[in-house]
Amino acid sequence: MRRAPFDYAVVRLVPRVEREEFLNVGVILHAPTRGFLGCLINVDEERVRALAGKVDLLAVARHLDGYQMVCAGDAKAGPIAGMPMRERFHWLVAPRSTMIQSSPVHGGVCDEPEVALRELFARRVG
Repeated sequence: MRRAPFDYAVVRLVPRVEREEFLNVGVILHAPTRGFLGCLINVDEERVRALAGKVDLLAVARHLDGYQMVCAGDAKAGPIAGMPMRERFHWLVAPRSTMIQSSPVHGGVCDEPEVALRELFARRVG
């Protein structure tokens, strides 16, 4: 099997946007030649509270659930979830000034996108 190109971005929680401090909470990976769009998310509540004690973690969880539903193409996420995979990826990683943001998009190649996603998640978030 040939190696597949992919793009990825790190999902960041920015509890107080005005301070520009963030925690990495996930990774979104898109490997178009393999028809893969996936994300892994995990919020370390203790680290969030240390950075910004009064964060509404339920609101954060709802926003991040939305990211996962859009990524998976779940109709519950609304019309965006019905867009083609490439467009969903670009919507997910578009610049935002909200408490959930993404890093710049980076590229790479892999044998298996699922494995690359887990490895990137372990390095960037874990």
